Amino acid sequence: MARVTELTVNGAPVAVDVDAATPLLSVLREDLGLTGSKIGCGEGECGACTVLAGDRAVRACITPVGTVADRPIVTIEGLAQDGRLHPLQQAFLDTEAFQCGYCTPGMIMAGLGLLTACPDPTEAEIVAGMQGNICRCGTYRRIIRAIQQAAEERVAARAGEAVP
Repeated sequence: MARVTELTVNGAPVAVDVDAATPLLSVLREDLGLTGSKIGCGEGECGACTVLAGDRAVRACITPVGTVADRPIVTIEGLAQDGRLHPLQQAFLDTEAFQCGYCTPGMIMAGLGLLTACPDPTEAEIVAGMQGNICRCGTYRRIIRAIQQAAEERVAARAGEAVP
């Protein structure tokens, strides 16, 4: 059986020794102690386990680690830098885009994947891009607003404008 012995997670190489078919979520949570990505449905339907592999959002519960071992993996734990929240994390706080918080890591990572692919999405593009990420508390309007806020800040920063 093929084995994976090293991954790049949150910018750092990490040693692992797992079967290539092992779900990425299991490796992150059980082998690396990164529990921000949540266990939800276990079938790739709810989005609670979403992480970035390269620039693409993936459902870690159904992604065999061997299929992403050659790409950098980013989890919710890897977003804050130098004690500052990532702009999308801050936007989730600013817009109160969560209640229980269980879906929040997956929502943020899916939102970041969306913003990477589409830096200035319309509301319809956000809704389409976030399909499959489920929030049982129903804060979808605030989640959309958080992604819009982060997109606006990114666009303003690229244009050299002061971000309020």
